[in-house]
Amino acid sequence: MEKEQKILIARLILTALLFALSFFNFLGELGKLIISLVGFLIIGYDVIFKALKNIIHGKIFDERFLMLIASIGAFAIKEFHEALAVMLFYQLGEFLQDLAVDKSKDSIKKLMDIRPDYANLIFNEEIKKVHPSEVLIGAQIVVYAGEKIPLDGVIVSGTTTLDTAALTGESLPKDSKVGDTVLSGMINLSGTIYVKVLKSFSESSVSKIIELVENAENKKAKSENFITKFARIYTPIVVCLAILLCIIPPLCFGLAWNDWIHRALLFLVVSCPCALVISIPLSFFVGIGGASKKGILIKGANHIETLADVGVIGFDKTGTLTKGNFAVVKVKAIGCKEKELVKLCALAEIGQSHPIAESIVKYATGVMKIDEKQVLEQTSLAGLGIKAIINNKTIFVGNQKLMEKAGAEIVLNEDPGTTIFISEGSKFLGYIVISDEIREYSKIAISKLKALGIKQTIMLTGDKDLVAENVASQVGIDKYFAELLPQDKAKIIEEIKATEKQKIAFVGDGINDAPVLKTADIGISMGKLGSDIAIESADIALMDDNVEKIADAIKLSRKTMKVVKENLIFTIGFKLVMLVLGALGIAPMWLAIFADVGVSLLAILNSLRALKF
Repeated sequence: MEKEQKILIARLILTALLFALSFFNFLGELGKLIISLVGFLIIGYDVIFKALKNIIHGKIFDERFLMLIASIGAFAIKEFHEALAVMLFYQLGEFLQDLAVDKSKDSIKKLMDIRPDYANLIFNEEIKKVHPSEVLIGAQIVVYAGEKIPLDGVIVSGTTTLDTAALTGESLPKDSKVGDTVLSGMINLSGTIYVKVLKSFSESSVSKIIELVENAENKKAKSENFITKFARIYTPIVVCLAILLCIIPPLCFGLAWNDWIHRALLFLVVSCPCALVISIPLSFFVGIGGASKKGILIKGANHIETLADVGVIGFDKTGTLTKGNFAVVKVKAIGCKEKELVKLCALAEIGQSHPIAESIVKYATGVMKIDEKQVLEQTSLAGLGIKAIINNKTIFVGNQKLMEKAGAEIVLNEDPGTTIFISEGSKFLGYIVISDEIREYSKIAISKLKALGIKQTIMLTGDKDLVAENVASQVGIDKYFAELLPQDKAKIIEEIKATEKQKIAFVGDGINDAPVLKTADIGISMGKLGSDIAIESADIALMDDNVEKIADAIKLSRKTMKVVKENLIFTIGFKLVMLVLGALGIAPMWLAIFADVGVSLLAILNSLRALKF
């Protein structure tokens, strides 16, 4: 517990004792006034200071102003107990609310407490413990059993088992060996490993995740903006109504001033919308924390609200519904020998990070030696393929559209799989067929989404129609679009948004799908286990390749919105009832304050439900 909270507890206890003492009649009216005033200053000095400071800066209509004016009014009409009770119960309520909020934030802090404190840097054949920010890209570090991996990199020596739960939400440890990628925030459970650093600390996965979760709170949902606007309009109206309540009955009907001033003050105190102001943003913040526990990173409360209303979900094919683990299954040489075809294709694709390129290079290097020096120039053509200058020959490697652009007459392939065509200028050389494997949980994910009431699932791919049809039928996709360029995907999403009148989400790998991820109402990036693109290009990032988590994200967003609506209805409804009771003089002020505190706490506790789903 922080020092400020301990001081507040002491103030609450001392004020409660003075409050009890003020009821003894032997003190007389002056004694009760002095004790109540001392207690009021002890428990309320910070509220008074902040209220006066806000008034000076033009921020008059807030809860502190209401508490201050209600207390002063109670002193004026000699209701000393109530004057002290107003401030005592208000501060007690603030203290309990802070505890509840801190509890929710602590759970998120624990979840995000994966930032490593040090790295074991290999420097001049010695191991030196340094802060991760001091380690340069390309350096080697040692990670011992039980330590957090401080920086993103690749294992160059050793084998181990990694706990990835903090990043992916997966409870099962992951076996890792030489050549495997490791990310900062993972925990080394067993053997010692040597890691070559691939990213600086500021660009590491753990830094990106923490930054994302911290910044998510700043992106307000419509419900939060509504509360802000509501409070600005609502509070001045309530103050005006309180003034009318105070003046009209005594002036027009000759009723007692004391009684109606008291009712007006009670009306002001009850009107404070603190339960709304606290509980609604907290509901979204807790929802973001609950999603993070499952390896679902949501970049803002506004995205939770939009995701809850999604009716159509689009998917990329490669690396999303399929594993992206391509393998060469057929080589068809027409204008050259088969070995030459494979060699030219591999040289053109060498150095490219796309799974198809990697599979071709892997296949070629398994049967022959590849000399990268033969590649004089290499140009990536978005949505088409690669143009390369190899031994002074212009080689095109890509899809059918690229062949048409090069003027090559091709021989079509009817086998299932992705076909890569190769030409030397306009001379067609042949094709290579690559096959991809459907993820084992893609079909389950689609069925879960349909069970949630998602009206339509679609698949957008640059692959040929035959391959797209095969994948769509196997996983249960309602509709597919094939042979698309990145800009075509964005255009189709725009058309669906216009015709279906539904919120649409798109799920992709965050690399080639950046345009369509931005076009959709919600962009969901997955795979690549925390890559820069997965963190930066979409509204929601899944920290592993499990598309089933999309259903979890939708269920969480709907639960969060249900909690928000419950809090709105409950708190506004209660306020209206208490305002009427206060105006009628039925409820005493201390009871109104106590009830208001109770409503705030119930709303906050209800908000915490979003942490578990």
